[in-house]
Amino acid sequence: MAIEVDVYEKIRYFHEQEGLSQRGIAKQLGISRNTVKKYFDGSHVPWERQGISGRYPTVSTKDVIEFITSCFEADNKENIKKQKHTAKRIYNRLVEEKGFIGGETTVRRLVAALKDKPSKAFIPLEYDPGEAVQIDWGEATVYMQGKKTKIHLWCMRECYSADIFCQAFYRPNQESFLEGQVSGFEFFAGIPQRVIFDNARVAVKEGFGIHAKVQDQYAVFAAHYAFKTEFCNIAAGHEKGLVEGLVGWARRNIFVPLPRVDTIEEPNNELLRRCRKYRGHKIVGRQYSVGTMAEVAAKKMIPLPKYRFDPSKSILARVDDFATVRFDHNKYSVPVKHVGKEVTVKGFGNEVKIVYQNCEIACYPRCYERGQTKYQLTHYLELIEQRPRSAYNAKPVKANLSTELMEIGRRLSGPREMVKLLKLYANYGEKKILAALSQQSGQEISIQQIEAQLLVLESPLSLQTDLDIKVERHRLNKYDDLLKRRVAM
Repeated sequence: MAIEVDVYEKIRYFHEQEGLSQRGIAKQLGISRNTVKKYFDGSHVPWERQGISGRYPTVSTKDVIEFITSCFEADNKENIKKQKHTAKRIYNRLVEEKGFIGGETTVRRLVAALKDKPSKAFIPLEYDPGEAVQIDWGEATVYMQGKKTKIHLWCMRECYSADIFCQAFYRPNQESFLEGQVSGFEFFAGIPQRVIFDNARVAVKEGFGIHAKVQDQYAVFAAHYAFKTEFCNIAAGHEKGLVEGLVGWARRNIFVPLPRVDTIEEPNNELLRRCRKYRGHKIVGRQYSVGTMAEVAAKKMIPLPKYRFDPSKSILARVDDFATVRFDHNKYSVPVKHVGKEVTVKGFGNEVKIVYQNCEIACYPRCYERGQTKYQLTHYLELIEQRPRSAYNAKPVKANLSTELMEIGRRLSGPREMVKLLKLYANYGEKKILAALSQQSGQEISIQQIEAQLLVLESPLSLQTDLDIKVERHRLNKYDDLLKRRVAM
């Protein structure tokens, strides 16, 4: 194993200048005698290192190699070209999951040897503070509610500081495109002079590169935030290499292995956390951290306007007799008191918000399927309470309650008890109700029993389990002394 140059220098100094023996040098430096033997006479030098072909370092055990191989096999099984393990990701997993104590360089060499693929080269770029950001779309795959789902990564990078911002969307449409930029500008606390990206259809009407003509909506957006657009040439990824590197970084470091999530908010929360954490990162060759340089860039940026641009796709819609409104081939429910009224439906990248007289009355994850109706049970509870017999067949009930909870409702004494169960569902959620039922014994079920158990679960006894109790060892010979005293009496 090669040593650092400063250690080599000391070995040579102690041998040539001090005349110390190999044993003495090893003791002085706290290293093995064999290492000293290898380097003390100058016949070997530490900067001429052998490759790993044919011989692996001692930390590269069979288990380590098998783990690396298993990462390759997992990548092949998932078969997602741009979402595979890198050497860096493998090293991090080895440290976290296997307690690996070797160096990252060792892992990189092992991975390179096992892959036998050449490395890529990148062209360095330099920008002034606040001059430009690069933006780009990427793709990633997650397991959402157990189903393998493709999501789209919106990535933005400030070119001077290399500060990063990433956000996940269901679709790379114009709403998401604009929303990602608004959120990115707010994250960077300012607007760059230029925004550099490829010829996205949501922004470019026709042409490409310097000949591109901007879409009308995007022209309005750029005018509001007072930046200039710069479109890349076709097949010229190097023109926005900073952000393309970011897309790959996000995929490899956050989405490998494939995360299992219930909503898109979960990967977005993790993306935001990692972006903030990245500000503490210091890029090799730079004097200051990303966060420190980002503060410099922010001072040179265009200030954010007072009005926040609305990136949504908005329409006016009338609430039908079933308390639903149509938007993009799907329907969404609103509180029944709004039947017959005209409302504004705002479609964002990941959400649909419904507004009446400047007040939000409903919000949903945006549905990109067709012919679906999304119900919120709370919108219909008042009406169901007036017509309790509808509780078993109402679509908003069946759309929200599981088969298990519906069967429990049928075991109650009547429709009015079912309505009470629906109110408990609205207040506590299904998981808590089922947890409460699991604590009950017997076949009979009543709302009173469920309510009582929910109160117990909501206010559990707080037991202090971290008490610092010291138990001293007792001297057993004290009991002998007591017995002697008793006999003497």
